[in-house]
Amino acid sequence: MKKAFFPILAVLILLLSACGNANNGAGNAAEGNAAPANNAASSADQPADNAAANHAASADAPATGTITYQSESGPVEVPANPQRVVVLASYAGDLISLGVNIVGADSWSMKNPRFADKLKDAKEVSDEDLEKIIELDPDLIIGLDNVKNLDKLKEIAPTVVFTYGKVDYLTQHVEIGKAVNKEKEARAWVDDFKKRAAEAGTEIKAKIGESATVSVIESFDKQLYVYGNNWGRGTEVLYQAMGLKMPQKVIDSALKPGYFALSTEVLPQYAGDYVILSKFSDADNSFQDTDSYKNIPAVKNGHVFEVNANEFYFNDADTLDYQLDFFKKSFLGQ
Repeated sequence: MKKAFFPILAVLILLLSACGNANNGAGNAAEGNAAPANNAASSADQPADNAAANHAASADAPATGTITYQSESGPVEVPANPQRVVVLASYAGDLISLGVNIVGADSWSMKNPRFADKLKDAKEVSDEDLEKIIELDPDLIIGLDNVKNLDKLKEIAPTVVFTYGKVDYLTQHVEIGKAVNKEKEARAWVDDFKKRAAEAGTEIKAKIGESATVSVIESFDKQLYVYGNNWGRGTEVLYQAMGLKMPQKVIDSALKPGYFALSTEVLPQYAGDYVILSKFSDADNSFQDTDSYKNIPAVKNGHVFEVNANEFYFNDADTLDYQLDFFKKSFLGQ
């Protein structure tokens, strides 16, 4: 963090933004519109210190009682140690990172192959599946502020909603940590992630050059998109956490809105020295067979790193860890 972050209910984090225009129709999945697919993994994907912190957190958390979370819309009394959480947005990976049990999740999270193990016992639900949610007997529901049936969801269980993009991606993780009484663990992860990303960014820039540019491009629903610095798909890691540069064309067109729709013909103008190519296996990727694409310098130089869009879509903590590791391996061979 459907659209393109990377948007409306969410639960599609990162689909074509309802706020986007017809020309730039891609939004962040976190925002839950139909869009190019903005931000889990098995415990093996998590840094060892994170896994240890999560284990300790589970052991120390109170078994009963409630706390008051100061949400955007006011105080919400939530369980001090939630055991059955339904997440109706792109935050499943944040909960996974914090060791919180998820019993129901949105469709985009459920089809992320990296989340499969942690969500194997969860059910796919949307904000319209009220009966299914009732059957899951959640003790906490988390979603976006444009979730449907909000009043009815609140009758089922304490419900916390967030406005996508209201806070930066790292602060969002801390807020989710607060909502599940794991603020300490969330802040520890943020501090560790920032340190690891900064170190990786320094190494990568030393190898490819301070002025080298990187573009994040996605093929979704017969359309190409290029992304700014806060729309999932690794953009937060590349541009914010590691400090890599984007081409001027991308800055001019995609930085402010978050994404920009492209044609194959103009794609070379937006391709940096390196390209992160986010692909859906069922999308039309025939553009890669065109001379326009094949003649892009990054393509000729072997500087295109392809990723599974279903795994790379979000900007939750678990996915951010995965994206950072991918970039270290791709740029540095680590």
